This record gives sequence, structure tokens and C-alpha cells, in this order.
Amino acid sequence: MHTNPSTFRQFIELSDELGDVVRETSPVSPVFEIAAHLVARDPGPITVFSNVEGWSIPVVGNVLGSLERIALAIGAPVAEIQSRMIAAIAAHDPVVEVTDAACQEVVATTVDLARMPIPTFFEREGGPYITAGVIIARDPITGEANASFARVRPLGGARALMGIAPNHHLQKMAEKAEDGRLEIAVVLGAHPAVQLAACFYLGLGDDELQHVQSLTGEPLRVVRAKTVDLLVPADAEIVLEGVLDIRDTVVEGDVSEYHGMYENYGAAATVEFTAMTSRADPMLQVILPGWHREHAYLGAVSIAAGLRVAIARSIPNVGEVSVTEAGAGRLAAVITLHNPRPGQGKQAMLAAWGSLSMLKQVTVVDADIDVWDPIAVEWARITRCRFDRDLVVIAGMRTDRSEPLEHDGVVTKIGFDALIHDGDRVEGFDAAEPPAHITAHVRAHLDKTSTHDDKGQRS
Repeated sequence: MHTNPSTFRQFIELSDELGDVVRETSPVSPVFEIAAHLVARDPGPITVFSNVEGWSIPVVGNVLGSLERIALAIGAPVAEIQSRMIAAIAAHDPVVEVTDAACQEVVATTVDLARMPIPTFFEREGGPYITAGVIIARDPITGEANASFARVRPLGGARALMGIAPNHHLQKMAEKAEDGRLEIAVVLGAHPAVQLAACFYLGLGDDELQHVQSLTGEPLRVVRAKTVDLLVPADAEIVLEGVLDIRDTVVEGDVSEYHGMYENYGAAATVEFTAMTSRADPMLQVILPGWHREHAYLGAVSIAAGLRVAIARSIPNVGEVSVTEAGAGRLAAVITLHNPRPGQGKQAMLAAWGSLSMLKQVTVVDADIDVWDPIAVEWARITRCRFDRDLVVIAGMRTDRSEPLEHDGVVTKIGFDALIHDGDRVEGFDAAEPPAHITAHVRAHLDKTSTHDDKGQRS
């Protein structure tokens, strides 16, 4: 296992050493071409665009598009990602304020967002979007901090729109402000663990930055921002400081959503930036939006861990939970139950739907199924479900506005009880395999005698 990377930049360097970075040196335009490159290479390798037409700032994308890359970022095997995420949810580690911040090597108090090579991703969107910004804010009443994601579209100069849902914690905090104005910071190129923590579904008032140390193994360094009263990750690449105004709105128009299609949410809040700080040689991180792997997995890994914690409150024998790539990292979950008791499959479905309103499809499986393997999950549905008994369909359940088929805030939801039920097969459910000790002996022999070429493939 490699040493945990301490910064976003170190993570890119480590990935490069492992052959998981490609450097695109040919000229590319930020208008659609960067997006097209990232789509073509989805889910990776990580792509660094060093020759963006008209800019000297490199752009980097497809950073966390796989479980393997997320595991590398937090220094854990893939099999331990969820346990690490659950431990992080339970942790509340204080951040460490410093003054030697790499993210403030350059400070500009006059902001023009056009000076950054912000990509325009998709045809029907109204312009370029900052997509990898972790938004730092503070409750104006309680003083409690918050970190989350929101999309930011430049409107000219220092002004931009910010897409936030009505139930977004940023919206709720801004509503507490007397004039609807809330100081924020948009952090780009934060440590991957900061990005993962920002995707946790925690309670309002729970500071996501206090859940980062458990993922990285070292305290999160923060620095006081220059023009707003906030603490921001000190080792980030770029920080935009400003004031969100939920009363000053503009119509956003069509915008891509996690399910891969467009949504039109109407009016969006605006933000006026008061400062931009950065490293001396910053990189601009982007997340390919829409239904693409990084966008899916950033949500899926964090949401799945929180979902497991919520289900465990009523079903202590719950095991690994996945939120699937096919469900765009939001809409479909697979739940493991260890030694399930009668009726627990449906109980798990109800617990999941009660915990996460946007969740639409739930499959419950035994512990022999890898919940992150879509073929194994589909096999369990096909071979273990008696649809007349094990299919649950509930109409009129509450959902999120981003659900692609919602109407008046509700949608029909479906659950598959794909657990083994005694008596369903005279022959039983034992897998047809060689004896376990013979298989282990042969695998050990193959591991000992095999050779690998430079691409890591067995030859």
C-alpha cells in the first residue's frame, strides 16, 4: 500500500507514477473539446490538459472515476472503502488552522472568472461551468461550518450563478441570513478526501471538514480566507471567495444532471466573488458532469456509506451497501443482509427509502453477492427472485426534484428481494464449483508461476 497522498497534487503525482495519468499536450479548446476528451476517456485515466488554448493553467479531469482510484486517494484497499467511510461519518476531528497555505501563494482581490479555462461541457447548457468546487459556508446563526458541492456558471467578471436545490444546506443557511446573503468559498483541487466528505448526507450543522482526518490519517490543514470569515483547505489549488445571494437570481436554463439528461430548474442564486487565491502554479480541476463515472462514484461511495449507517439503526445485520453506477450514483442501491430473518428484505427496502428520498430502486441480496458487481446483482435478481412474492412496487412516494420521472414531487419506487428463501429449490442454492481447498491450491500455484507484462496483464 502506498503512502496516503497529503494533497490533491500529490494524488495526481502518485497516480502518474502508477501509470494512471495521461497528459494531453495537443491544443484543446475549453469549449466542448475538454468535455469530449473526458467523455472519450471516461472513466480514466486521469487526464491533464497542459495546452488549453489561450491559457497557461492546466486543466485536470476524470480524477475519481473508479473505486480503485478512490481507494488510492484514501490509502485503503477497495474492500475497505466503505468501512473507512463509515468511520469517517462517525468521527468529528478538529481541523488545524495554519498560516502557511499553498492555496494563498497568489492573492487577487479583483476577480475575473474569464481568466480561468473553465470548460463548456454540453450543447444545451448556457455557458461554462465550475463543476469541482467544494463550497465552504457557515451558518449565520449557529456559526457551524458546512462543505458541499454546487455548480457555478460565470456571468461576467466576478459574478456567477450557483445551482442549489431548495433543500440544499447552502439554501437553508442563506435563508437564515437577514438579507439572504451568505459568505462562501469555492475550493478547487482540494484533497480527494475533502471531496468525498463534501458528498456525505449529514445533518444541517455537521461540518463535513471534521470528517476528513479519518479518511486521510492526518489532520486537515485549513487557513483563514482573505475576504470572508471562513476556514478553507490550505493545500487546495484555487479558492474563490465571495457572497452568495439567494434573492438576486437569474434563470439558468437547461443544465446537465447526474442522470445524464438535462433539467430546467428555473431561477438560480447568484454569487459575487471578492477574491481569488491560488498556488503559484495552480491546476484547475473539473468533474465531468452528467452520467459519467466520476460524477456517479463521488456521490455513490459517500451516499452508500451513509445509507448503510442509517439502515443499521433498525437492521444491525446489514452488510455492504452500494449505490450503483447504473443508477447514476443516486437512484439505485443494493443492500447486503447477513443471515437475514424472514421479512427483513422488505424491511431493508423501507429503511433505505425512508433514509434517502431520491432512491428509486432497491435490491436486497445475501452476503455471497458483490453489491458493486452489476452482473452478480442482476444474476441474483434472476435466479433468486420469485417476482410474484419478492417484487415490491409502491406508487406515489416522495422523491427529489432531480428524479428524471418525478411528477409533483412523487414517483413509483421498486424493490427486489433477491435473498435466498428456504424451500425455493429442491436442489438448494450451493454454487457449482470445485472443492475450495483444490481451488485455493491452484490459485496459489498460478500466482506463484505467473508473469506479467508491463501493462500488468498475465502472460
